[in-house]
Amino acid sequence: MTAQDQIAQQIAENDVVLYMKGTRDMPQCGFSSRVAGVLNFMGVTYKDVNVLADQEIRQGIKDYSDWPTIPQLYVKGEFVGGCDIVTEMTLSGELDQLFETKGVSFNKEAAEQIRAANA
Repeated sequence: MTAQDQIAQQIAENDVVLYMKGTRDMPQCGFSSRVAGVLNFMGVTYKDVNVLADQEIRQGIKDYSDWPTIPQLYVKGEFVGGCDIVTEMTLSGELDQLFETKGVSFNKEAAEQIRAANA
């Protein structure tokens, strides 16, 4: 199975996938830590894929999305973006709307706490 096949399968089999440096419990860069922290705090169930563990996946996800940086968030098969986009969407409430539209369970109160803390 090629890296592209693995990525397509991961995205198809999981409602939310975060390609990141490190893991949800041990992020290996600040950007990955920020996105994983948002998802963890909001109680989102997601698959974390450590791109540092597989060089083919690390390059493959960049090719798959045509996006040059890690982390990368996918929701119900849709590429959402990287750290800056996810942060902006969280603070504006757009991430809540995306989760609601796609039927992804999350803690709305936690999302509001994030916004209040950053107001």
